[in-house]
Amino acid sequence: MAATLPPEQLQTLQRMIADLKERGVEHSALRPGMPVPRFALPNALGKMIDISEALAQGPLVLSFYRGGWCPYCSAELRALQLALPDLKALGASLIAISPDLPDHSLSTAEKHALDFDILSDAGNMVARRFGLVSGVPDEVRLMYLGKGLDLGARAGTTAWELPIPATYLVGRNGIVRLAFVDADYTQRLDPLVIIEALRQDAAA
Repeated sequence: MAATLPPEQLQTLQRMIADLKERGVEHSALRPGMPVPRFALPNALGKMIDISEALAQGPLVLSFYRGGWCPYCSAELRALQLALPDLKALGASLIAISPDLPDHSLSTAEKHALDFDILSDAGNMVARRFGLVSGVPDEVRLMYLGKGLDLGARAGTTAWELPIPATYLVGRNGIVRLAFVDADYTQRLDPLVIIEALRQDAAA
């Protein structure tokens, strides 16, 4: 997507990232050593998924992404799908979360043949508890609307907010083992880092 945008629109997005970096929003997010908030959200089929039940089975990988419309998020979801067999072999489960409504999440899951739950976080309520929510600047909102992308409608709200992409590895005890949070939405954690952390925990 970035390669196809005209220079002025690329500059608009770069200004948004620079502003988030300057405000240090990524540094207020949940960090390693902190307890993960407990929550339940609907998956793409409308079934409520409670992370307490997932943690009772073993470590949990949580991936917050902006939505199925974001090409960087789609690439991350595909990478996580490829890593899923290794994650399961190490006893971990995987859940992805975005503000997209379940219908949009279902389309994303089907498009990328995802075999893990993707949950709908209406109003970014859970992302807010993780310290991950940021507003969308007016110039970015107008740019997205000009491309036919209404983020409020996708999330079933009038608010234009997005989660900062983040990946967490949560231990069975509910404590964050690893956290990757970057206000630059083009940067994502390599799943191999998660796999290595799980291997280290298994060997400890």
